[in-house]
Amino acid sequence: MKKLIIPVVAIALLASCNSAPKETAETTEAKPAAEVTGVAYNVDTATSLVSFVGTKPVGKHTGDFKLTAGTLSVTEGNVSGGSFTIDVNSVVLTDINPYAAKLREHLLGADFFDVQKFPTATFEITGSEPLTNDTTGTHKISGNLTLKGVTENISFPAKISLSESEVTANASFGIDRTKWGIVYNNDKSLGDKFIYPVVEIALNIKAKK
Repeated sequence: MKKLIIPVVAIALLASCNSAPKETAETTEAKPAAEVTGVAYNVDTATSLVSFVGTKPVGKHTGDFKLTAGTLSVTEGNVSGGSFTIDVNSVVLTDINPYAAKLREHLLGADFFDVQKFPTATFEITGSEPLTNDTTGTHKISGNLTLKGVTENISFPAKISLSESEVTANASFGIDRTKWGIVYNNDKSLGDKFIYPVVEIALNIKAKK
């Protein structure tokens, strides 16, 4: 089966609004990838993005990652598998921040993504099921997210649109960064320097035949 690689996120992790994201993906141990066959759609790396919002008590930071490759498999009108890879080093901060360059360097370092050791993050689909009368998505997607050398399985609702020539997938959910070993400033006693463990991730994926 094909793999889906997302950097999840990854998740950057510093940021701030007045509260952490509320909806978090269900997280369990890694599962076997779905063995599927079907029509392969290649991820459009020019238009697909993985975005994040990181929060702390006094602010937030937002950013985007680029995908380097990926495929989605469609079987009988359903996304049945796939994978994509994200270049963690491609992170761009999108909030207005005079310290963006310094913050980006910090995110790429050992406290966060440690890109010298872990230059990519990946997401590989392990399951997909249609949702009925659900405002959050058309499908529930499950998959193994590998970030900073750690693999956990996450499940979240996604809005998926299929045509003969194109697949689009959009999702928004939170992940607990500490499950992937990103624990920097994860201590409420730090006050304003505390960074919420839950990071909001948005997937905007387009794939074509």
